[in-house]
Formats: sequence, C-alpha cells, structure tokens
Amino acid sequence: MGEVIRFPRPTDRPVEPLWREAAGEELRQERHRNERTLSDVAQQAGISVQYLSEVERGRKEPSSEVLAAVAGALGLRMADLTLRVARRLHGPVCLAA
Repeated sequence: MGEVIRFPRPTDRPVEPLWREAAGEELRQERHRNERTLSDVAQQAGISVQYLSEVERGRKEPSSEVLAAVAGALGLRMADLTLRVARRLHGPVCLAA
C-alpha cells in the first residue's frame, strides 16, 4: 500500500459551520423561544426525541421532510428556517485552532 498524504489544515483560514449545525441551532433556539420540550416537538413532528436532539446538535443530516416536519411543529415555514440559516452562515466565523 502507498503512503497516506494528509491535506494541510491552515490555521489562519476561517472555519465555517456546517449547514446542519446552523439549522439545528436555529431549530433549538426557536424551540426554546416557544418554551417547548424536545418530547413535545418530536411527537408533533413524528420523529424520535433522540433524533430531534441529534438534529439540534448538528450531528445528523436531516432530510428536507424531517426539517419541514420539525419547522412546522415549531410554527416555521421552510423559507423562514432557510433564511435564518443563511443569515447565520453569512455572519462572522471562527478561526481554526
């Protein structure tokens, strides 16, 4: 087998959040604003509490159907969620450590 060559990781380049992380954070913030529990929103969206938790933490890449179900359970339209995520992604970024 050949040698594995690692790609360099520049430390002066901004690290952008992943879309799933930004979407999850927006969903979590909206849930908290509405004073809703994970269980309540998950039940209304038709998904498990564990899966919703992982979506909110940015650990799962949810389908558009799941995003629409969760957004709808929170009273958001997909367009609203998408705009919020776009604003979050367009904002300031952190530098890599």
